[in-house]
Amino acid sequence: MSKKDSYELLGVGRDATAEEIKKAYRKLAVKYHPDKNPGDAEAEAKFKEVSEAYEILKDPEKRAAYDRFGHAAFQGAGAGGGARGGAGGGFTDPFDIFREVFGGGRAGGGGGIFDEFFGGSGGVAQGQEGSDLRYDLEISLEEAASGVEKEIRYRRAVVCDRCDGEGAEPGSRRVKCPTCGGSGQVTSNRGFISFRQVCPTCGGSGSVIENKCKKCGGEGRVTETSKLKVKIPAGVDSGSRLRSPNKGEAGIQGAASGDLYIVLHVKEHEVFERHGDDLYCEIPIKFTLAALGGTLSVPTLSGKGSLKIPAGTQSGTVFRLRNQGMPNIRSSQKGDQLVKVTIEVPKKMNDEQRKALENFAEVSGDPANPVADSFLEKAKRFFGE
Repeated sequence: MSKKDSYELLGVGRDATAEEIKKAYRKLAVKYHPDKNPGDAEAEAKFKEVSEAYEILKDPEKRAAYDRFGHAAFQGAGAGGGARGGAGGGFTDPFDIFREVFGGGRAGGGGGIFDEFFGGSGGVAQGQEGSDLRYDLEISLEEAASGVEKEIRYRRAVVCDRCDGEGAEPGSRRVKCPTCGGSGQVTSNRGFISFRQVCPTCGGSGSVIENKCKKCGGEGRVTETSKLKVKIPAGVDSGSRLRSPNKGEAGIQGAASGDLYIVLHVKEHEVFERHGDDLYCEIPIKFTLAALGGTLSVPTLSGKGSLKIPAGTQSGTVFRLRNQGMPNIRSSQKGDQLVKVTIEVPKKMNDEQRKALENFAEVSGDPANPVADSFLEKAKRFFGE
């Protein structure tokens, strides 16, 4: 079974920076860690996959080899094997990688970041991860059919460029919290019972900023307007969602960023209605065209189309134009365009038109008032006359 792409596993692009890769791994490692998902074999397997992906991409030499050869660059890189093009040595224990990124020991192993994340007795909390954001984007039916690139602008919290997300003034540093002594927790006694809770001074981090950043006030992020180019694939419909990783709110004090979800809304069209991948429209035609037959020019999303009208076409007949509908977003196929024709009855006629129509009725053997006469005959039968 072939291994999954390391970039896709971490949800980053191939041009991602080392910091973006690290933040992406931190977010996923916390989500899938076995201590947070006890007994979940799928989560444990996912944790190992993202850890192996991070092991590859964190090292510049291993990453370069992977970009060139893929997973084949590390075949035979087991214990003592050495990775092709890498820094030597096989892949390490995923828990070692986790400890490297977060610090501390394994849950239950004497404190560290694991305890705070997974319910242990001690530990130091990291910054809060950034929230996901939603952006509602309206596009036309034509844009949904062909695909389009849009530039959006939205407000979000970003990393403070004065303190690089640390929350401290340049030249300042973080010092041990005077309230909890660096443990991130404080103990209070109520009679014979002791309670441990997150330190109110440092919020569980175990340290406080000596001098808070003047721009962000120590939070490590500020709010600003961001611009983003969004590629919308052909075939999307209202309710379709696009995900842009790490484009949501920045995390507090260097924690991972959230994602941005773009929710699409396709505007109603003045001619077409959409039914799945098919398009529907209704076109009035002249009585003469319906009776005699001919060719009708009809609108399509790609321009003008030609529709053959057989002689004697009845009002309400539906014609199908193959492959003139919407593209299917999961394949290269297209839906059809359904055209319903309705016969247009003239509201006003000149004397010449009226005379010609009367002559037609006479030649056709039509009674002077066929509808009324037919109804009277039915009424007589109903009343037994």
